[in-house]
Amino acid sequence: MKVSLREQFSSYTIRKLEIGERVKSFDCGDADLNDFILNSSNDYRKSLLAVTYVFESIDDVHHDRVAAYFSLANDRVSLTDFPSKTEFNRFRRRRFVNEKRLKSYPAAKICRLAVNREFKGMRIGEFLSDFIKSYFLTDNKTGCRFLTVDAYSAAIPFYVKQKFIPLDTEDGNQVTRLLYFDLNDIA
Repeated sequence: MKVSLREQFSSYTIRKLEIGERVKSFDCGDADLNDFILNSSNDYRKSLLAVTYVFESIDDVHHDRVAAYFSLANDRVSLTDFPSKTEFNRFRRRRFVNEKRLKSYPAAKICRLAVNREFKGMRIGEFLSDFIKSYFLTDNKTGCRFLTVDAYSAAIPFYVKQKFIPLDTEDGNQVTRLLYFDLNDIA
């Protein structure tokens, strides 16, 4: 019998890092992502730029073994994200009725998402992607329509598997690529 991701991770919790709280140890194999959770996430929170959430075992009462984390910030999908006004208009026509054609649309950005090396291969990234989507769909708190991510090249296949779509067809050779997920596709 196949176990759902929800059942698989029933002994884990997702919680917002408290202001001033520091993660003591984390290694996902990427120095930039490690540095953010270990040294910068608190500064981003204090500056109201991003909020970081950790994924950890319910039994970890000392909060010293983070299995994964993600950071969220506000964003938008706008004309400037597309190579031309024509591309933006095509995007709008596919997604909105005429009276809802604005110059930008509300989004939440997944600033960072990383899984500790010790927990790789457990599908935690997929679970967190689904959690983030449902987080904004359940009693949509801010009128958020899209999720965005500036994905590193190595992470693009993961996000595409999670149904994120490149915003710009011409940025394929960049270090990061802007992808989006339309929450209306699962609502």
